[in-house]
Amino acid sequence: METDEREFIVVMRRYFAAKTELAALTAQLEAERKAAGEQIGKFYDPRQNAERAADLQRSHHLRAEMASLMQRAEAWSRAAVAADQRGKSEPDAEPEEWQSFEKRADTLFGA
Repeated sequence: METDEREFIVVMRRYFAAKTELAALTAQLEAERKAAGEQIGKFYDPRQNAERAADLQRSHHLRAEMASLMQRAEAWSRAAVAADQRGKSEPDAEPEEWQSFEKRADTLFGA
């Protein structure tokens, strides 16, 4: 496996780990908000909810990390597609089974 592929796998694993952590944290915070009967704006504002400020900042950090990781994955994907397109040769290089009988006959018999 190439280094880029390994890095891509590491990035995607971290992305999904962050996504799982964020989902758990969000569920926990929302359950606490509902139990406290707080309004969304007040509860999720770290300046107004000092008790949960660290968790709220963590959720923002996870969202930013996920966005960064996805941008890296998208860049690698675009690079891979571009490399594949550069690597393709002319249509004559299609696998033989995809070529029509006439085209194969022309190639074989020099027509």
